[in-house]
Amino acid sequence: MVYLYHILIKTFNILAKPGQPICELKYLCSMEQKNHPYLPIWFSVVLIGGILLGFILGTRTGNFNLLPSGKDKLKEVISYVEDNYVDTLSRKVLEEKAITGMLEKLDPHSVYITAEEFHEANDPLLGSFEGIGVQFRLENDTVTVINPVSGGPSEKLGIRAGDRIVKVDGKNIAGIKISNNDVMRKLKGPKGTHVKVSIFRRGAGGLLDFTITRDVIPTFSMDIAYMAEPGIGYIRLNNFASTTHDEVHHALETLLKDGMKKLILDLRGNGGGYLKAAIDVADEFLGKGELIVYTEGMNHKREVSKATSDGLFEKGELVVLVDEGTASAAEIVSGAIQDHDRGVIVGRRSFGKGLVQEQLDFKDGSALRLTVARYYTPTGRCIQKSYKDGLETYNSDYYHRFMNGEMEHRDSIKFPDSLKYKTPKGRIVYGGGGIMPDIFVPMEKDSALQYYNKVINKGLAYQFAFDYTDRNRLQLRHFKNATQFDHGFTVTGAIFGDFVQYADKKGVKHDGKDLSKSDRFVKTMLKAYIGRNMLDNNGFFPVLNTIDPGFLKAIEILQKDEAKL
Repeated sequence: MVYLYHILIKTFNILAKPGQPICELKYLCSMEQKNHPYLPIWFSVVLIGGILLGFILGTRTGNFNLLPSGKDKLKEVISYVEDNYVDTLSRKVLEEKAITGMLEKLDPHSVYITAEEFHEANDPLLGSFEGIGVQFRLENDTVTVINPVSGGPSEKLGIRAGDRIVKVDGKNIAGIKISNNDVMRKLKGPKGTHVKVSIFRRGAGGLLDFTITRDVIPTFSMDIAYMAEPGIGYIRLNNFASTTHDEVHHALETLLKDGMKKLILDLRGNGGGYLKAAIDVADEFLGKGELIVYTEGMNHKREVSKATSDGLFEKGELVVLVDEGTASAAEIVSGAIQDHDRGVIVGRRSFGKGLVQEQLDFKDGSALRLTVARYYTPTGRCIQKSYKDGLETYNSDYYHRFMNGEMEHRDSIKFPDSLKYKTPKGRIVYGGGGIMPDIFVPMEKDSALQYYNKVINKGLAYQFAFDYTDRNRLQLRHFKNATQFDHGFTVTGAIFGDFVQYADKKGVKHDGKDLSKSDRFVKTMLKAYIGRNMLDNNGFFPVLNTIDPGFLKAIEILQKDEAKL
């Protein structure tokens, strides 16, 4: 007790003026000895005063600070940092960084979306956005219209492919190193609002001014649907959005009328989207009552989704193309078809995303996507790849696949027996890291096509095709559809010769032997790019597919009836 008195008295004396101690230990000791009736009160006063003064001293000297012991520790910390940090900080920025950092530690797919990023993240899944309705690219630091959206406000005003947008609302946007995102911010906007653009057009005597009334612009999940061969249809999907099922249903109706008996469903590069869209698309290919997918999480009870009797293509032969870019909802469709022995999966191992997110929208326009469950294919597979080594390793998975030889050799892929499952017909399928294809198609690495690979990888074929289309747009306009273009346009020897000279100036040399081996592939890519510039995807994919190994393997399988399971 005396030792405690010493500490408290010294604490009081620190704050007292020199020569004026607050009290004397001797007096307190004598009080204790005489059993003074007020001794407990004195002890309490001294003890409480010491604690308070200790807190004050700690605050003055910077040795410690005590935060309130409330439940909202995160809010308390943010307030403390905001009030005491050495530099000026925005509370909004602090909150967003805290949320982002927290979610990153959970899993790779729980994310925070700022208000500025919201539309960019959500518009592709909604099936529409509000804007002027043009596809564009930045060419020589100028916004160049690739194609106006059919039926959109720009097309209705007469804006054409090849037009250069030089000014927006009177302000120059050419030659100022503007970014794609900045262009979209200027051209997108609420339906009914106006934007003024000034356009340079070849042959026009000056800038052309247009006032465009923004409108709802549809976006499509389906790149293309067409009859690839007699009796064989082809559908390519780029994501799973709110309109995807309607697009697929309509395409199936059209292809069946055109005589489709077999189908190639191309999901390569499809990063997924809405779970419901995946379920509805899978329903088109599976029989009534067949399990499509089930989801389950710690705080979410199991939810089971089964096929109905409404599918348009439940019997015909089916090939699904997948690759390392096939993820999430696209893997749900692939997994359901594989697990029911409904079709053959062709290509390379898919991405491996088996986590389900729900979106929470905030009043400020931001949103949070939180993983709430895992999904499982009909055989019980969870195809989510591991993320235990952190976000950086998870995101560099493609690089590791490439380096370990998986992209070229199926045997490089190793799965433990614990991840092995069997389909009703006895096929072995795997979980724990994507959908394994039934038939492997390696990534092209043909050393004999070095010239082709160089001009494609450097973007020279794309750039040459763009310039060629721009110079010859009037002559190319008489191709009204993809069939006319495919049958009527040829990359002649003269066009190819011009390209070779162009590539040479850009630093890609050749010898005659190398050039002759690459000739057909380069010409095909040039034609495909020119077709896209004029007719969008309808002019691109039918040409490109003639040299696509995955597509050609799918055709081979279907023509040999190897998709009958």
